[in-house]
Amino acid sequence: MSQEFELHERLAADTFLLGRTRLCEVRLMNEKTWPWVILVPAVAGIREIYELPEGQQQRLMTESSALSRAMMEAFGGDKMNVAALGNMVPQLHVHHIVRFEGDPAWPGPVWGKQAPVHYAEDELARMKQVLEPVLARLA
Repeated sequence: MSQEFELHERLAADTFLLGRTRLCEVRLMNEKTWPWVILVPAVAGIREIYELPEGQQQRLMTESSALSRAMMEAFGGDKMNVAALGNMVPQLHVHHIVRFEGDPAWPGPVWGKQAPVHYAEDELARMKQVLEPVLARLA
């Protein structure tokens, strides 16, 4: 019996749904310090990239690369950090974080550096507007 995809409760609580691709939910992390978008493959029971069928692995890499390129172009960052850690949330999800020299965590990782700085409603609306053309490139 196959399971249905269900988003992990922590991802649901910490992110906003931006849209969907052929494979993934595209979600904005509720942390305004960095442009931070997460791809979550909409496949039940997957914890690691290698657990996806080969075609889905390739699709994830295609979507991740397109998202990375579009985010770097939109935000003009110095570095794109891409990571699938899963230590806190076991469901497979891939972080895409635009980094800037001199940002609050530079050059280290963003995790654990500071308490999350959440979006205000108007800031969230502006960020979604900036990300619209980024999402269009993932379709």
